[in-house]
Amino acid sequence: MSHVVEVTPEPGEAPTAPEPHRAPRPSETWRLRWHGVRTVVALELRQRVRSARWRVALGAWFVVCGLVTWLTFQASAQIVGPGYVGYADYDTDDGFGSSLDVTFHVPRGPLIFGLIVFFVLLAGFLVAPTLSAGAINGDRDAGTLATLQVTLLSPAEIAIGKLLAGWAAAVAFLVVALPFVIVSLAAGGVRVVSLAVTLVLLVVLLGVVCAIGLGFSALVSRTTASALLTYLTVLALTVGTVILFALTFPLITQTDDVPTYESSAVDGASCTWTTETTSRAHTERTWWLLAANPFVVVADAAPAAPAAARYGVPDPLGAIRDGVREARNGPAAREDWCGDASVAETKGSTAPVWPWGLGVDLLLGVGAVWLTVRRLRIPQGTLPRGTRVA
Repeated sequence: MSHVVEVTPEPGEAPTAPEPHRAPRPSETWRLRWHGVRTVVALELRQRVRSARWRVALGAWFVVCGLVTWLTFQASAQIVGPGYVGYADYDTDDGFGSSLDVTFHVPRGPLIFGLIVFFVLLAGFLVAPTLSAGAINGDRDAGTLATLQVTLLSPAEIAIGKLLAGWAAAVAFLVVALPFVIVSLAAGGVRVVSLAVTLVLLVVLLGVVCAIGLGFSALVSRTTASALLTYLTVLALTVGTVILFALTFPLITQTDDVPTYESSAVDGASCTWTTETTSRAHTERTWWLLAANPFVVVADAAPAAPAAARYGVPDPLGAIRDGVREARNGPAAREDWCGDASVAETKGSTAPVWPWGLGVDLLLGVGAVWLTVRRLRIPQGTLPRGTRVA
């Protein structure tokens, strides 16, 4: 038999209604304490380290990076060869001049370094979404997110903690691949500062992708949907920007009257100025479409290889860097087909493009974190149908 205890208010005393749950103030929503962030990071990383799949994935990644590095060295040897042939002039004992074929060593470092860096960046973009795209909706499905939300942890601490945990897991894959990136320095022609700048940008860009995945995990209820949206965003930044830039060519192509310094049609020996009517693409109007591409950001920021290492050696980073900066300058105002330095046009701007692109990428990451914090506030006004609360 159950007993019901009824509390009767004293005469003259009004019954008190339960206090409604008030929404957290903005100061509480964005409150960041190191202890709170560290707690969330520790919980996330402890869960990942316990998983056997995590260790298997790192081991498989190490093997794949080693195989790709070996194949890159083999392919570069076939592309570059042992060296290029030059001619050294010298005087013989009888006073007659002669020449001798000399084979000069060609450093393969720029080619190997560029290919390995691009592979690591591409693979990192494939791994990072899986580390953060289920951080919010995955915990909500498991019923563990509500436990965190009712503690003293603020929404910002939960979001930043989960972001740092996913980011650290992504950087772990980069650390495993680091020895193979360093090996490219042994091939010569790559500055140590290029390695340092490239690694810093790789870490930052992986963090941006993790932030985007975190934002989608807070926005949609299904982990598969958030992972798919993150992959589509990465695809839009890497491949979509190039496709969009190419599709704009018909819109920016026009017919111009270009002053041209060329061989005279009369005698062919002298050069004169003429006006050539030609169709040209004015890429100075659309170059910014390529700026946010992560591969462009890394290639443009990496310092150029020494001049001796660029002779006859394919340089993926240098090719992208020169192409983007040339696209920003657009077609020349006049053409010199005679190679006369006195009439040659002044070179265009060589200012770097990567700060603009990195700024756009960072804005995407910051916006995703802001959205995550907003979605973690309690109480929530509306939730998608079928969303598990606890």
